[in-house]
Amino acid sequence: MSDLPLLKVYYDAVCPGCRRDRARYERWAGGAAEAVEWIDVTDNAARLRERGVEPREALLSLHVEDHRGRIVEGIDAYILLMRRVPRLRPLAWLLDLPGVKALLERAYRRWVRRRLAREGRLP
Repeated sequence: MSDLPLLKVYYDAVCPGCRRDRARYERWAGGAAEAVEWIDVTDNAARLRERGVEPREALLSLHVEDHRGRIVEGIDAYILLMRRVPRLRPLAWLLDLPGVKALLERAYRRWVRRRLAREGRLP
């Protein structure tokens, strides 16, 4: 069992790529994966709203809730997850650079919108 505080990851479990990313994260994280609860945004609209997150926004961007109840989204959510995995820490550091983060945030949002539109699920 991991001594890390629990993270709750609100992700799109309908998305095959998102499920693959989750599985890869769990493999790479090892014991740290036990401190992550994965919550499908498509089946938890009420839970999301209780946390102050609109289900539409949760579908458009990864959201992670830390053990204090603080929710981060988008690239910041990925960075929070990556910092727990030794092999991903250097990438988290790179993603957190101001210019890199802003560029990736825009690209990420465009990619998600295109994916959801292609799937007929764009809210």
